[in-house]
Amino acid sequence: MSGLKLFHTTKSGVTEVLPRLAEVEADVQGLVEAHMETLLGVRFLASEYGTGPVHGGRIDSLGLDENGSPVIVEYKRGVDAGVINQGLFYLAWLMDHRAEFEHLVRDRLGVTAVSQVLWSGPRLICIAGDFTHYDVHAVREHRRSIDLVRYRLFGSDLLGLETVASVSGGTQVACRTRRKVVAPEAADVQVVAMMELAGAVDEVLLGLGDGVNRVERKTYRAYQRLRNFACLCPPQRSKLLVYLKVDPKDVDLVPGFTRDVSGLGHHGTGDLEVRLRTPRDVERARDLFRASYAAA
Repeated sequence: MSGLKLFHTTKSGVTEVLPRLAEVEADVQGLVEAHMETLLGVRFLASEYGTGPVHGGRIDSLGLDENGSPVIVEYKRGVDAGVINQGLFYLAWLMDHRAEFEHLVRDRLGVTAVSQVLWSGPRLICIAGDFTHYDVHAVREHRRSIDLVRYRLFGSDLLGLETVASVSGGTQVACRTRRKVVAPEAADVQVVAMMELAGAVDEVLLGLGDGVNRVERKTYRAYQRLRNFACLCPPQRSKLLVYLKVDPKDVDLVPGFTRDVSGLGHHGTGDLEVRLRTPRDVERARDLFRASYAAA
């Protein structure tokens, strides 16, 4: 992985653990499929899924991410110039066979999961030993949501994943501009203030680093770096709720500002709830935002 070195430490010194590729592609696929939700934030649906005699293909892995987006995962042991085109070929098939995919979701995850499928944001995740600069350029020019993920194995029991490029369909995040909220004169001042606060949070979360994608759902807005790291709920009259992928046990909880919602029902994903009421609260939350981004 680019620039990453891993060392095993002992009392007598340190020994570098050299990275390596898998012996065969199937080893990577099997490892990821067995732990897909932990590694990618994607619920596993099917392996080597046949696309029928006319299309004549087999999708490496099918899944559903934490926002309800259908996901295709394609694997390559090393560098393969065809992995993106192959994945896009299968993605086109998926969009033409929505009913078949939803039937699979119903069988594996239940009726509730089917109702949450987000067809506006299907994703392709390519996991390979490496990618060329042509690959990175290609995904940034494409209109689909595509993640390029480089893997490496270390020793006998360590796996490293590095996001090389991540783009969402439509305009790239790098081109974002903060929009001013324009409200009617009769609008509630507090409501307008919360809308402005939501805009400020949006700008902070998108600005945490490269490869941040934003996914719109009716009940929340997810900020994604391969996996969700923050979910922003629609503004309430006097506060904003943000859910982060930070372990509440690692945080000094402050009543009225941060709360452990492990096991409690709420929109979005994440066990740490952050309540924001003023721009000062956004500044107080910056370190928590960064920690959640880093964890993703």
